[in-house]
Amino acid sequence: MNMTKNNENRTILPEPTIRRLPWYLSYVRMLDNQNVSYVSSTQISKELNVQSSQIAKDLSFLNIRGKTRIGYEVKSLVTELEDFLGFDKQHNAVVIGTGSLGTALIQDHGLEHYGLNIVAGFDVRGDVIGQRLGDVPIYNINQLADWQREHRVSIAILTVPVEKAQEVADLAVSSGMTALWNFTPYRIKTPEGVAIANTSIYAHLAIIYNRMQDQER
Repeated sequence: MNMTKNNENRTILPEPTIRRLPWYLSYVRMLDNQNVSYVSSTQISKELNVQSSQIAKDLSFLNIRGKTRIGYEVKSLVTELEDFLGFDKQHNAVVIGTGSLGTALIQDHGLEHYGLNIVAGFDVRGDVIGQRLGDVPIYNINQLADWQREHRVSIAILTVPVEKAQEVADLAVSSGMTALWNFTPYRIKTPEGVAIANTSIYAHLAIIYNRMQDQER
């Protein structure tokens, strides 16, 4: 298993583990809202369809261990997961490309519960530049570098047409963005030191269609 340490001597977890941690958090948040005090890995396993041994292993990476015959303290587990995942802090972001997907993300206030605060949108279309989506102003993409020098936002969310993905990624990085959340189906390239996550809804559609075909055979 490949795991390294960052400069703060903090373990960098395997990506599959990081992908599972928000599932655990969502479930234990629900339990916390229901005033449940303890939960076992077996209970989490039944709800999320993840093996209990895998859950215990994932949480052990964070030095979280349950009590024998009692399980994990729910409030503590929520706090530990939120802290590790960064969901307890506010991270400002911009959306580049305010079409239907970009607009949906800007208007998704649920992201705020996970520490993401979208503060601006950027586009090339004259009919949206200068407008607002709720409280979020939309600027000309040509203003990105100057805007970034003033606001120092770290995260850019890319929801542009595929043929513009690399160009916009390059612009975001050169403007000072250090993390890109890429919703285009293009695998953009970034310099070392820029964090990137690719979320292609088309790739997930392909998985669904493929599995449907398997079931129909």
